[in-house]
Amino acid sequence: MRIAINGVGIAGPTLAWWLKRFGYEPVLFEKASELRKGGYIVDFWGSGYDIVEKMGILPDLESKSYNIKTLKCFNGKGKNSSNVDMEAMSKETFGRFLSLKRSDISEIIFNACGNMDVRFGCYISSIEKAKDGVVAHLSNGEKEKFDLIIGADGLHSQIRTLAFKNSSYEEFDLDTYVVALTLPDYEPREENAYVVSIDSKKQVAKAAIEDNKTLFLFTFRSELVEKIPTSLEERKEVLRSVFKDMEWEVPNILERLDDAEDIYFDKVCQIRMESWSSDRVALIGDAAACPSLLAGQGSMFAIMEAYVLAGELYKAKGDYKVAFENYEQILKKFIENKQKAALTNLAFFAPRNNFHKYLASIFLKMTKVPILSKFIIGSMFKEDIKLPSYDN
Repeated sequence: MRIAINGVGIAGPTLAWWLKRFGYEPVLFEKASELRKGGYIVDFWGSGYDIVEKMGILPDLESKSYNIKTLKCFNGKGKNSSNVDMEAMSKETFGRFLSLKRSDISEIIFNACGNMDVRFGCYISSIEKAKDGVVAHLSNGEKEKFDLIIGADGLHSQIRTLAFKNSSYEEFDLDTYVVALTLPDYEPREENAYVVSIDSKKQVAKAAIEDNKTLFLFTFRSELVEKIPTSLEERKEVLRSVFKDMEWEVPNILERLDDAEDIYFDKVCQIRMESWSSDRVALIGDAAACPSLLAGQGSMFAIMEAYVLAGELYKAKGDYKVAFENYEQILKKFIENKQKAALTNLAFFAPRNNFHKYLASIFLKMTKVPILSKFIIGSMFKEDIKLPSYDN
């Protein structure tokens, strides 16, 4: 059974790894010419952690993990409002908790796939139904027949656009933009800490990473800009305009923007779908059910979805109709509930007003009270799901 996977991020290589293990023939397509680098830091735990342990790549992920011990919070004027002990999160998950760059997760999983048909610089541009299969028209002008096509191509999925009617899904805009960039030799450098400055309608965060670089994450309400910037210089100008009135380290950061080689800029939204499959096409990861970057669990969900989809195909002996139905039945409600919960994170990342900013500060201070901290962190890591085990 040949299965085309459009997208080499986290979901695509994870699916390919499991399909290969279960005896199928995955083919990976990626629009970019190579694996994407950079990206923001994500937290990793729960079922996603269990799955990568089964894949035998946990030691590799641990070697790239950042030992973030403290969350330091400042207001827009630069006053330290609270410090949160991040080690409580590790305790709540019995040490099964990692913080690492999204691109590192992708690279480690991709390398674990070994010898596999991978086409960089080539993607599926259109889809055509065929007898006992589906034809993928490729961006290089060629076409190939597959048994199934899987869209693992992210928030702005090409496969979702090609295979699903617009009325069957919604790109729910959270009225927020996110910007990520890396600066070399930034001072002050704070090891083992995630530092944020929160103001009304915006936030700046930083984390020290490898090679004496610092990763910065900006989030802000979309009402603060008139149009989405398209060039690198336009993105720098938007940041300078939106954050010019913030204090803390922000003036220093803005002065260093010209040292950033690349700036990731995108809107924050969720993908909500009636179904994750259509005939011989299915979606996984952000293409199917992006919870939004602010949920902080997209990478974990992508790994869960890839594992379950591959496992259900194996369990159903290649009967894709049964497999797709079971895949959704196992995960869809769980993911949708997580999407709803993620909406509350907006008050922390980009407070709509001063009242929301006040609530965010109160919430952070509550985490310093042991009994409240255990309850809050426990609810954050609660998983109301037990994934099947697929043994071959």
